[in-house]
Amino acid sequence: MPIDAAQALAAEPRTGEISWTTKDVQLYHLGLGAGTPATDPDELRYTLESRLHVLPSFATVAGNGSPGVISGLSMPGVEVDLARVLHGGQSLRLHRPIPAQGTAISTGKIAAVYDKGKAAVLVMRTEVADADGPLWTNDAQIFVRGEGGWGGDRGPSARLEPPTGEPDKVVERAIREDQALLYRLSGDWNPLHADPEFAKLAGFDRPILHGLCTYGMTLKAVVDTLLDGDVSRVRSYDTRFAGVVFPGETLRIRMWRQDDTGAGTVRVAVSAVERDDAPVLADTTVEHS
Repeated sequence: MPIDAAQALAAEPRTGEISWTTKDVQLYHLGLGAGTPATDPDELRYTLESRLHVLPSFATVAGNGSPGVISGLSMPGVEVDLARVLHGGQSLRLHRPIPAQGTAISTGKIAAVYDKGKAAVLVMRTEVADADGPLWTNDAQIFVRGEGGWGGDRGPSARLEPPTGEPDKVVERAIREDQALLYRLSGDWNPLHADPEFAKLAGFDRPILHGLCTYGMTLKAVVDTLLDGDVSRVRSYDTRFAGVVFPGETLRIRMWRQDDTGAGTVRVAVSAVERDDAPVLADTTVEHS
Protein backbone atom coordinates (compact mmCIF):
# COMPACT_ATOMS: atom_id res chain seq x y z
CA MET A 1 0.00 0.00 0.00
CA PRO A 2 1.48 3.42 -0.95
CA ILE A 3 0.61 4.81 2.50
CA ASP A 4 1.79 2.76 5.46
CA ALA A 5 -0.06 4.47 8.30
CA ALA A 6 1.85 2.71 11.08
CA GLN A 7 5.24 3.54 9.57
CA ALA A 8 4.27 7.16 8.90
CA LEU A 9 3.05 7.69 12.45
CA ALA A 10 6.08 5.95 14.00
CA ALA A 11 8.66 7.89 11.97
CA GLU A 12 11.08 10.08 13.88
CA PRO A 13 10.22 13.79 13.71
CA ARG A 14 12.35 15.92 11.41
CA THR A 15 13.99 18.83 13.15
CA GLY A 16 15.89 21.75 11.67
CA GLU A 17 16.74 25.38 12.23
CA ILE A 18 14.81 28.07 10.37
CA SER A 19 15.32 31.81 10.26
CA TRP A 20 13.64 34.83 8.73
CA THR A 21 14.26 38.56 8.39
CA THR A 22 12.10 41.65 8.10
CA LYS A 23 12.58 41.44 4.32
CA ASP A 24 10.99 37.97 4.29
CA VAL A 25 8.01 39.30 6.23
CA GLN A 26 7.62 42.34 3.98
CA LEU A 27 7.81 40.18 0.83
CA TYR A 28 5.15 37.84 2.22
CA HIS A 29 2.84 40.74 3.02
CA LEU A 30 3.32 42.23 -0.46
CA GLY A 31 2.48 38.82 -1.92
CA LEU A 32 -0.87 39.05 -0.12
CA GLY A 33 -1.61 42.45 -1.66
CA ALA A 34 -0.51 44.62 1.27
CA GLY A 35 0.62 48.17 0.56
CA THR A 36 -2.45 49.56 -1.17
CA PRO A 37 -2.66 52.52 -0.73
CA ALA A 38 1.12 52.61 -0.30
CA THR A 39 1.14 55.50 2.21
CA ASP A 40 -1.85 54.34 4.28
CA PRO A 41 -0.65 54.12 7.92
CA ASP A 42 -2.58 50.87 8.34
CA GLU A 43 -0.75 49.34 5.37
CA LEU A 44 2.65 50.64 6.48
CA ARG A 45 2.42 48.21 9.41
CA TYR A 46 2.81 45.46 6.80
CA THR A 47 5.44 47.10 4.58
CA LEU A 48 7.69 49.47 6.55
CA GLU A 49 10.39 47.86 8.69
CA SER A 50 10.25 50.55 11.40
CA ARG A 51 6.54 49.81 12.03
CA LEU A 52 6.44 46.16 11.03
CA HIS A 53 4.09 43.65 12.61
CA VAL A 54 3.75 40.06 11.39
CA LEU A 55 0.50 38.59 10.08
CA PRO A 56 0.27 35.19 11.84
CA SER A 57 -0.22 33.28 8.57
CA PHE A 58 3.43 34.11 7.82
CA ALA A 59 4.02 30.93 9.82
CA THR A 60 3.12 28.93 6.67
CA VAL A 61 6.20 30.25 4.82
CA ALA A 62 8.67 31.17 7.59
CA GLY A 63 12.13 29.73 7.14
CA ASN A 64 11.97 28.25 3.67
CA GLY A 65 8.44 28.64 2.42
CA SER A 66 7.81 24.93 1.82
CA PRO A 67 4.23 24.18 2.85
CA GLY A 68 3.48 21.13 4.99
CA VAL A 69 2.07 19.36 1.96
CA ILE A 70 5.52 19.04 0.41
CA SER A 71 7.33 17.96 3.56
CA GLY A 72 4.56 15.50 4.43
CA LEU A 73 4.90 13.68 1.14
CA SER A 74 8.58 12.98 1.80
CA MET A 75 8.02 11.27 5.15
CA PRO A 76 8.62 7.51 5.70
CA GLY A 77 5.61 5.38 4.86
CA VAL A 78 4.26 7.86 2.30
CA GLU A 79 4.72 7.08 -1.39
CA VAL A 80 1.95 8.63 -3.49
CA ASP A 81 1.32 10.02 -6.96
CA LEU A 82 1.47 13.81 -6.76
CA ALA A 83 -1.37 14.03 -9.27
CA ARG A 84 -3.66 12.52 -6.61
CA VAL A 85 -2.69 14.99 -3.89
CA LEU A 86 -4.74 17.99 -2.76
CA HIS A 87 -4.04 20.48 0.02
CA GLY A 88 -7.29 19.92 1.89
CA GLY A 89 -6.98 22.36 4.77
CA GLN A 90 -4.72 24.33 7.06
CA SER A 91 -4.78 24.92 10.82
CA LEU A 92 -2.59 27.35 12.74
CA ARG A 93 -2.20 27.81 16.51
CA LEU A 94 -0.29 30.84 17.78
CA HIS A 95 1.45 30.57 21.14
CA ARG A 96 2.59 34.21 21.03
CA PRO A 97 3.12 36.92 18.40
CA ILE A 98 5.68 36.10 15.70
CA PRO A 99 8.75 38.38 15.85
CA ALA A 100 9.64 40.36 12.72
CA GLN A 101 12.94 38.52 12.51
CA GLY A 102 14.25 35.47 14.26
CA THR A 103 15.76 32.02 14.39
CA ALA A 104 13.86 28.98 15.62
CA ILE A 105 13.75 25.19 15.65
CA SER A 106 11.11 23.55 13.47
CA THR A 107 9.94 19.99 14.17
CA GLY A 108 7.74 18.18 11.66
CA LYS A 109 5.94 14.85 11.80
CA ILE A 110 2.86 13.02 10.52
CA ALA A 111 0.44 13.54 13.41
CA ALA A 112 -2.48 11.53 12.02
CA VAL A 113 -3.50 9.31 9.09
CA TYR A 114 -7.22 8.96 8.36
CA ASP A 115 -9.03 6.50 6.11
CA LYS A 116 -11.87 8.26 4.28
CA GLY A 117 -12.73 5.23 2.16
CA LYS A 118 -11.93 6.53 -1.32
CA ALA A 119 -9.09 8.70 -0.02
CA ALA A 120 -6.55 9.06 2.76
CA VAL A 121 -5.90 12.19 4.79
CA LEU A 122 -2.47 12.88 6.26
CA VAL A 123 -2.03 15.55 8.93
CA MET A 124 1.47 17.04 8.71
CA ARG A 125 2.22 18.89 11.96
CA THR A 126 4.99 21.45 12.28
CA GLU A 127 5.88 22.88 15.69
CA VAL A 128 8.19 25.87 15.94
CA ALA A 129 9.94 27.27 19.01
CA ASP A 130 12.72 29.78 19.60
CA ALA A 131 14.91 30.47 22.63
CA ASP A 132 11.94 32.01 24.45
CA GLY A 133 9.64 29.03 23.96
CA PRO A 134 6.92 27.80 21.56
CA LEU A 135 5.87 30.14 18.74
CA TRP A 136 3.31 28.28 16.62
CA THR A 137 1.88 24.92 15.56
CA ASN A 138 0.88 24.38 11.92
CA ASP A 139 -1.23 21.45 10.67
CA ALA A 140 -1.51 20.82 6.93
CA GLN A 141 -4.27 18.40 5.93
CA ILE A 142 -3.11 16.42 2.87
CA PHE A 143 -5.90 14.71 0.89
CA VAL A 144 -4.72 11.76 -1.24
CA ARG A 145 -7.33 10.43 -3.65
CA GLY A 146 -7.56 6.68 -4.18
CA GLU A 147 -5.45 5.76 -1.15
CA GLY A 148 -8.11 4.93 1.46
CA GLY A 149 -10.01 1.76 2.18
CA TRP A 150 -7.68 -0.10 4.55
CA GLY A 151 -10.13 0.02 7.47
CA GLY A 152 -8.40 2.73 9.46
CA ASP A 153 -9.79 5.52 11.63
CA ARG A 154 -11.98 7.89 9.59
CA GLY A 155 -11.01 10.81 11.80
CA PRO A 156 -13.09 13.86 12.68
CA SER A 157 -15.35 15.62 10.19
CA ALA A 158 -13.98 18.97 9.07
CA ARG A 159 -17.41 20.26 8.03
CA LEU A 160 -19.07 22.91 10.17
CA GLU A 161 -22.64 24.14 10.14
CA PRO A 162 -22.79 27.27 7.96
CA PRO A 163 -23.06 30.61 9.79
CA THR A 164 -26.60 31.95 10.05
CA GLY A 165 -27.93 35.44 9.45
CA GLU A 166 -26.39 38.32 7.58
CA PRO A 167 -22.61 38.66 7.90
CA ASP A 168 -21.26 41.39 10.16
CA LYS A 169 -18.82 42.46 7.47
CA VAL A 170 -18.35 41.82 3.75
CA VAL A 171 -15.22 42.97 1.94
CA GLU A 172 -13.87 42.36 -1.53
CA ARG A 173 -10.18 41.98 -2.33
CA ALA A 174 -8.91 42.14 -5.90
CA ILE A 175 -6.15 39.72 -6.91
CA ARG A 176 -3.56 41.20 -9.23
CA GLU A 177 -2.64 39.37 -12.43
CA ASP A 178 0.92 39.02 -11.16
CA GLN A 179 0.07 38.13 -7.57
CA ALA A 180 0.94 34.42 -7.79
CA LEU A 181 4.30 35.36 -9.34
CA LEU A 182 5.06 37.59 -6.37
CA TYR A 183 3.71 35.25 -3.69
CA ARG A 184 5.77 32.30 -4.94
CA LEU A 185 8.95 34.26 -4.08
CA SER A 186 8.16 33.45 -0.44
CA GLY A 187 9.12 29.85 -1.17
CA ASP A 188 6.38 27.83 -2.90
CA TRP A 189 7.88 27.34 -6.35
CA ASN A 190 5.25 24.94 -7.71
CA PRO A 191 5.00 25.75 -11.46
CA LEU A 192 1.24 25.23 -11.24
CA HIS A 193 1.10 28.86 -10.10
CA ALA A 194 3.23 30.33 -12.89
CA ASP A 195 3.60 28.08 -15.96
CA PRO A 196 0.54 27.91 -18.29
CA GLU A 197 1.70 24.64 -19.85
CA PHE A 198 2.13 22.96 -16.48
CA ALA A 199 -1.27 24.27 -15.38
CA LYS A 200 -2.89 22.68 -18.45
CA LEU A 201 -1.31 19.33 -17.57
CA ALA A 202 -2.94 19.66 -14.14
CA GLY A 203 -6.35 20.32 -15.73
CA PHE A 204 -6.51 24.13 -15.52
CA ASP A 205 -6.71 26.50 -18.44
CA ARG A 206 -4.26 28.88 -16.73
CA PRO A 207 -2.12 29.05 -13.56
CA ILE A 208 -4.01 29.21 -10.26
CA LEU A 209 -3.30 31.23 -7.12
CA HIS A 210 -1.69 29.46 -4.17
CA GLY A 211 -4.32 28.35 -1.66
CA LEU A 212 -2.12 29.66 1.14
CA CYS A 213 -2.08 33.08 -0.54
CA THR A 214 -5.88 33.18 -0.33
CA TYR A 215 -5.51 31.94 3.26
CA GLY A 216 -3.23 34.87 4.12
CA MET A 217 -5.34 37.46 2.28
CA THR A 218 -8.39 36.31 4.22
CA LEU A 219 -6.70 36.57 7.61
CA LYS A 220 -5.45 40.06 6.76
CA ALA A 221 -9.01 41.10 5.92
CA VAL A 222 -10.29 39.78 9.26
CA VAL A 223 -7.49 41.46 11.24
CA ASP A 224 -7.91 44.79 9.44
CA THR A 225 -11.71 44.96 9.67
CA LEU A 226 -12.78 43.14 12.86
CA LEU A 227 -9.65 42.96 15.05
CA ASP A 228 -8.66 46.64 14.95
CA GLY A 229 -5.58 45.84 12.89
CA ASP A 230 -4.01 44.06 15.87
CA VAL A 231 -2.26 40.86 14.70
CA SER A 232 -1.45 39.89 18.31
CA ARG A 233 -5.14 39.17 18.96
CA VAL A 234 -5.16 36.12 16.66
CA ARG A 235 -5.04 32.85 18.61
CA SER A 236 -5.83 30.30 15.89
CA TYR A 237 -6.89 30.15 12.25
CA ASP A 238 -8.42 27.14 10.50
CA THR A 239 -9.75 26.63 6.98
CA ARG A 240 -10.76 24.05 4.40
CA PHE A 241 -9.76 24.68 0.79
CA ALA A 242 -13.01 24.41 -1.15
CA GLY A 243 -12.04 25.68 -4.62
CA VAL A 244 -9.39 27.36 -6.74
CA VAL A 245 -8.76 31.04 -7.39
CA PHE A 246 -7.30 32.55 -10.55
CA PRO A 247 -5.12 35.68 -10.61
CA GLY A 248 -7.19 38.63 -11.79
CA GLU A 249 -10.29 37.53 -9.87
CA THR A 250 -11.88 39.13 -6.83
CA LEU A 251 -12.35 37.50 -3.43
CA ARG A 252 -15.58 38.14 -1.56
CA ILE A 253 -14.91 37.66 2.16
CA ARG A 254 -17.93 37.35 4.47
CA MET A 255 -17.40 37.53 8.24
CA TRP A 256 -19.65 36.68 11.17
CA ARG A 257 -18.78 37.52 14.78
CA GLN A 258 -19.63 34.70 17.18
CA ASP A 259 -19.61 36.93 20.27
CA ASP A 260 -20.47 40.42 21.50
CA THR A 261 -17.53 40.99 23.82
CA GLY A 262 -14.67 41.56 21.38
CA ALA A 263 -13.18 38.17 22.25
CA GLY A 264 -14.17 34.88 20.71
CA THR A 265 -14.46 33.58 17.15
CA VAL A 266 -15.01 34.98 13.69
CA ARG A 267 -16.57 32.64 11.12
CA VAL A 268 -15.55 33.35 7.53
CA ALA A 269 -16.66 32.27 4.06
CA VAL A 270 -14.67 33.19 0.94
CA SER A 271 -15.85 33.02 -2.68
CA ALA A 272 -14.80 34.11 -6.17
CA VAL A 273 -16.98 37.03 -7.28
CA GLU A 274 -16.56 36.55 -11.04
CA ARG A 275 -17.65 32.89 -10.91
CA ASP A 276 -21.02 33.39 -9.25
CA ASP A 277 -19.54 33.27 -5.75
CA ALA A 278 -17.93 29.86 -6.26
CA PRO A 279 -16.65 28.70 -2.83
CA VAL A 280 -12.93 29.14 -2.21
CA LEU A 281 -12.44 28.77 1.58
CA ALA A 282 -15.02 27.03 3.77
CA ASP A 283 -15.32 25.98 7.43
CA THR A 284 -13.07 28.92 8.26
CA THR A 285 -12.64 30.22 11.80
CA VAL A 286 -10.40 32.79 13.46
CA GLU A 287 -10.20 32.56 17.24
CA HIS A 288 -9.07 35.77 18.90
CA SER A 289 -8.66 37.62 22.17
